Amino acid sequence: MKHWILALTATTLLTGAPALAQDEDAAADWYPSEYGADDRLGAVANLRPEKTASAAELITTGKTYGLAQVTSRETPAYAPRRYDVYILQPSDGSGTPLGENKAVGNDDLVQTFVGIGTHIDGLGHMGVDHHYYNGVHVSDFVTPSGLTQLGTQDIPPIVTRGVLLDMTEVFGESPVPDGAAFNRAEIDKAAEQAGLEIEKGDVVLFHTGAMAAHGDSTELMATHPGLGVEGANYLADLGVVAIGADTPALEAIPFENEARPFEVHQTLLAKRGVYILENIVTDELYADGVAEFFFSLGIPRLNGTVQAMINPVAVR
Repeated sequence: MKHWILALTATTLLTGAPALAQDEDAAADWYPSEYGADDRLGAVANLRPEKTASAAELITTGKTYGLAQVTSRETPAYAPRRYDVYILQPSDGSGTPLGENKAVGNDDLVQTFVGIGTHIDGLGHMGVDHHYYNGVHVSDFVTPSGLTQLGTQDIPPIVTRGVLLDMTEVFGESPVPDGAAFNRAEIDKAAEQAGLEIEKGDVVLFHTGAMAAHGDSTELMATHPGLGVEGANYLADLGVVAIGADTPALEAIPFENEARPFEVHQTLLAKRGVYILENIVTDELYADGVAEFFFSLGIPRLNGTVQAMINPVAVR
């Protein structure tokens, strides 16, 4: 299964092979978007100033939580994704310093795939039969030098209420078993156990215990629990802006239906305009028993990118 997942992912995400083409979806009954036929930003339309202001009222202690992994050469990733950094020294560490004050310095060059470590999937990441969010055809926005539409540089700051759903309590074990899918029943149970309701404009994060169990391994977490298709549509119906988890793909792998790979990605990104947050570090929030919090995320404004490395911040 591990090798099948890796091969399928490399094929579908990096070569554009037709594994994602699904004949029953070709009728395009999923667009135009609920946010308008010309929309290119999706569910961030549900963000409102009053929502941000009410989220700020959740701050009672001022404690902050960084929700990102440290990205390095050892960070597990779908092949051939990798990260490299190179340090450049204008004076090579031994040349003549500048001026009387002997100024010296370093520069750096990062060469990396963007979908590695903690990152956000933009709406141009995955589609259905060569159509992406709001029916935009691949030929209308994908170029070798960047996306001309749906690029992550256009995503506005996501500053809102965050919700952490503890799926280890729902399933009674940590980590939650590989392949376990979270659908409406499981989501509602987790929310009830947390004593909260999921609201329009929220960011929802799942704690599964999978990242903690994986530890410092440099091997990719090839199977893990995650969101199911029904659950994805349910959260989209509630108006959430983004959904994340402490796993590398958010959705359950093995897939709920092996004949329909990455259908949660298709559902959220292409059909519903909801952003996906992967490899979110939830352990500290979980350990502190934090179920709702102030969530802040600014997206790097790198033009034309499909995904973006991120460091979301939670404040309680």
